[in-house]
Amino acid sequence: MTDAPLKVGLVGAGRIAASHIDAWQAIGAECVIFSRTRPTALAARHGIEITDHVGALLDRVDVVGILAPTPTHPDFALRAIARGRHVVCEKPLAVNAAEAQRMVEAAARAGVRLFPAHVVRYFAEYERIQREIARDAIGALRTLRLSRSGSGPVARWFYDEHAGGGLIRDLLIHDIDQALWLAGPVATVQAEQDPPSVDGRSSTPVTATVRLEHTSGVTTRIDGGWLGGDAPFRTTIEAVGAGGALAYDSAAGSDIAPPADGYLPPATEDHPYRAQIADFAEAIRTGREARVTPADGVAAVAAVDAAYASLAAGGRPIAVA
Repeated sequence: MTDAPLKVGLVGAGRIAASHIDAWQAIGAECVIFSRTRPTALAARHGIEITDHVGALLDRVDVVGILAPTPTHPDFALRAIARGRHVVCEKPLAVNAAEAQRMVEAAARAGVRLFPAHVVRYFAEYERIQREIARDAIGALRTLRLSRSGSGPVARWFYDEHAGGGLIRDLLIHDIDQALWLAGPVATVQAEQDPPSVDGRSSTPVTATVRLEHTSGVTTRIDGGWLGGDAPFRTTIEAVGAGGALAYDSAAGSDIAPPADGYLPPATEDHPYRAQIADFAEAIRTGREARVTPADGVAAVAAVDAAYASLAAGGRPIAVA
């Protein structure tokens, strides 16, 4: 690649879009955005252009960032890949692992990069815990316990599993990915949700627990919820090893700045979205792997698939395909 600024086309203008735009602009990229809602205020705030057609966007860019609802990810990704564009895709890559794998294979055939945007790997405290586990600071890892909860999204599709939503698929996939990063592949998944979805639909408040048995022998428990009202956003992680433990609780304070809107920390030089996009851009420039690989994205979706299969089977453990 040359040192010319990357040209980036963003598809979708939901709440996450501002963080992606800020991150791309922080490394000097030129951005253009497409959304069916025509996001004039967002575009004006960041000084970027709106295009009215995805095809026109694809004509102009090197990288496509897919920020639209989950069911649209494969279509937008495959169109971008077919045009030889690199793709950054918000999590989850797709509604199911088969669709996610199709995206990965298409990118490999086309010789372009596909980056699953699992941003929690770039949060400083989670990165610190991963480094400490990797250097054997607490001995052999035995158990993980993670949690993630908050008031919940506003858009109704998030609560419709048939439309690509669902608490586990959209929220707890962050912690499923962390468990895979820290403890390796998963053998079985067991899940429960309270109250259960009705015809694939839920509403707030709703909570879920996901238990993972890793092939390494590590066990993980993940708890989370969309709690409604003014419930504050909170995440926790505890890693217990043979010789000690590591923990982080966002409610207890740390070096991470508190979220500005209940979910996302304010833009700073070490903002996790900036770190994520900088990693992806450097991977494109050099050809090296990014911190999150296409296989990581598929593995997270496969674990989610097993979690929903467990819910459908009354909570019994399900082997991960």
